[in-house]
Amino acid sequence: MNTTQPLQLLAPLSGVLMPLDSVPDPVFSSRVVGDGICIDPTSQTLCAPLSGVIGTLQDSAHAVSVTADNGVQVLMHIGLDTVNLAGKGFTSRVTMGQRVEAGQPLIDFDADYIALHARSLLTLMLVVSGEPFSLLGDGASCIESGAPLLRVCPAEQRPVDEAQQGSVVFSKPLIVPNESGLHARPAAVFAQAAKGFDANIQLHKQQAGANAKSLVAIMALQTAKGDSVQISAAGPQAGQAIEALEHLLLSGCGETVQAPLTPAPTVTDEPSVPGRLRGVCASPGSAFGEVVQVASQVLEIEEAGGGIEVEQAALDQGLKQAMQALKALQNEAEGSVQAQIFRAHQELLEDPTLLEQAQALITEGKSAAFAWRTATEASAALFQQLGSALLAERAADLADVGQRVLKLILGVQDNAWNLPERSILVAEQLTPSQTASLDTSRIAGFVTVGGGATSHVAILARALGLPSLCGVAHPVLALDNGTRVLLDADNGELHVNPDQALVEQLQATRERQRQRHQRDLEQSAQAARTLDGHRVEVSANVGSLRDVEQAMSLGGEGVGLLRSELLYLDRAHPPGHDEQAALYGAVARTLGPERNLVVRTLDVGGDKPLAYVPMAHEANPFLGMRGIRLCLERPQLLREQFRAILACSGLARLHIMLPMVTQLAELRLARQMLDEEVRHLGLEQAPKLGIMIEVPAAALMADLFAPEVDFFSIGTNDLTQYTLAMDRDHPQLASQADSLHPSVLRLIARTVEAARAHGKWVGVCGALASEPLAVPVLLGLGVDELSVSVPLIPAIKACVREWNLSECRTLAQQALGQESAEQVRDLLGIHSSTATPATLAMEH
Repeated sequence: MNTTQPLQLLAPLSGVLMPLDSVPDPVFSSRVVGDGICIDPTSQTLCAPLSGVIGTLQDSAHAVSVTADNGVQVLMHIGLDTVNLAGKGFTSRVTMGQRVEAGQPLIDFDADYIALHARSLLTLMLVVSGEPFSLLGDGASCIESGAPLLRVCPAEQRPVDEAQQGSVVFSKPLIVPNESGLHARPAAVFAQAAKGFDANIQLHKQQAGANAKSLVAIMALQTAKGDSVQISAAGPQAGQAIEALEHLLLSGCGETVQAPLTPAPTVTDEPSVPGRLRGVCASPGSAFGEVVQVASQVLEIEEAGGGIEVEQAALDQGLKQAMQALKALQNEAEGSVQAQIFRAHQELLEDPTLLEQAQALITEGKSAAFAWRTATEASAALFQQLGSALLAERAADLADVGQRVLKLILGVQDNAWNLPERSILVAEQLTPSQTASLDTSRIAGFVTVGGGATSHVAILARALGLPSLCGVAHPVLALDNGTRVLLDADNGELHVNPDQALVEQLQATRERQRQRHQRDLEQSAQAARTLDGHRVEVSANVGSLRDVEQAMSLGGEGVGLLRSELLYLDRAHPPGHDEQAALYGAVARTLGPERNLVVRTLDVGGDKPLAYVPMAHEANPFLGMRGIRLCLERPQLLREQFRAILACSGLARLHIMLPMVTQLAELRLARQMLDEEVRHLGLEQAPKLGIMIEVPAAALMADLFAPEVDFFSIGTNDLTQYTLAMDRDHPQLASQADSLHPSVLRLIARTVEAARAHGKWVGVCGALASEPLAVPVLLGLGVDELSVSVPLIPAIKACVREWNLSECRTLAQQALGQESAEQVRDLLGIHSSTATPATLAMEH
């Protein structure tokens, strides 16, 4: 194809034509963004002026760019200052990376709403790649959507100037100060400034990079206020470019902003960040160590390919090598949470949509690396836009897989790790690939800006028993390597350059905890009996056979929660009967016929969607189709699971537990299905059937549920967030979403009272059961079983042995009368033994 042939651009909408000079915004009228035309619209759908690929689509849907096959980039910007509408009045009909044809609808907009709430409805079509153009038509002032408007004359592509190659210079991490991120106006100012330097300049956000001289590329990064970015430059004026562009970005690129969010340069008499940074506990514990900043490698990628066959072979080879590496990592981590993550990554490598997108780009003449990166980034961006925290973390997994394949295609070796003793790893986000080869014996903890309780690093930290904070403010990324920090995950704090007294206090506490933990381990096989002889069963929350084996070695007395959904997540198709039955059977045989096995049926939806179960988008998925609701909507899924669970009947004392039950009708329908499957298999006896109490409605109606269930198990995590209307992973509210709040304790008390009246037992499988401070209250409320995190089994059993049941009952009644969780904690702190086991048990 001749890429220098004139290209015709169609009018993207109907309206009155105006020259850019008349636009009341100097950045546009002075053509800093690019040259083009302005239209005062009379239609309300923006259409593609040319065929190509959606290069950028702002989250607010007010601006979109299309890149033609010959490299011409056209940006359309609906209205002035419409970024401030945050998407209200706009409906996108395309996604980033999607191929579109000339005339195809891109964005619908409500002209009346925008006219009332924005400075102007004037819409711009700009040739931002810089090619010359001429106006078509007869000079009329009005135009119809789809009519020929501009003729663009692409220039010959020139090779990259060799003078711009050489060593790369990086800026420090910088915090975007603009209220709406680097949208069109500040991005244009930044790109224009970058063009003034003889250097190859890139702007980086996490693992994504953009040509800093391209407005469209900068907008495609989708930056937001507070994002951490970095500038790199190579060439004769690299140093000058970094210095000037750092200042320009921090000053707002022409927009009025607050004082720069990036830390000031480090000086000897004061730290560059606050002495204490707040975050959300992703894994409990505490540690003292030194900062090791973890940054992703920046990969240089050529867009043009060397031939379709060559590039397709390169992609195939990269995918094959990545698959082999992931299988090896999965085998090494067999039975651990990391093995499940690497298996999910293998599924991503075989995703047909990703492969089709990459192959289409290769067919168009792109390089294998460019095609693969474009495909993965487009899919990851789509995940990010769906508003789900879990899907955002899956986008991080996709980016990690993408980076792995890119390195193999480009022949780039991973950076070598050189960790000092007691390293505290600090990063925007850590990926499975980054952590797979870590020497965990040298790591004391993790601190990340992104992620949450379901992120890879949180899962890894809990599996390793290491403290971890997520949701920490961006200035943590400016801490110098080697900075001394005290990570107190229990209190959600990171202390920078802490006082020696604070460090010594922590070390003394840790030594007491270490000694206590050793005693607990030595006594872990003993029963959990109170001082006055009351027996409490301490069981384990597990997700794999390896968890069960570890729980038995630590004194676990059964499985109080088998998370069956781990079999279903991160895969393209549901597990078959044999795969499910094999897990349940192996777990049951490990426990034996004298121990309880409580299998929770599929608990997905909310923050745990299934790729193979289509679900409509929900504004609040935690209040939508999840748990038993989803399973009853798809009864075949539940029946198949019942059959697989029933295959281990007789091997252990089998119990089945239904999650998220709110109505008696749900319980009755599920029991009917279970009874039918029992009869179909010819079993003499059905397993015990119970429900989780994790919704206030179930707790308040426990007296009606109790006659129809065999047991209750209380999920304090969800019960707390639904009772208090607080997301337990919310950065500002997480510390208040406390399960020791009197309202939550009262719901537990009501549940136990109803169960007692009908001779049924009650367990607690939520995180509160794993908290030593809460043990006497739960015993005093009458809970029969505590199902806890595996590493904490010895500590919780030891805690039970320190109390008289009569004392616990008195303490529980006092707790129910308090006004807040803080008052309950103060009460328990006063009455608890000074030797109460602490979360150091999680570190072993």
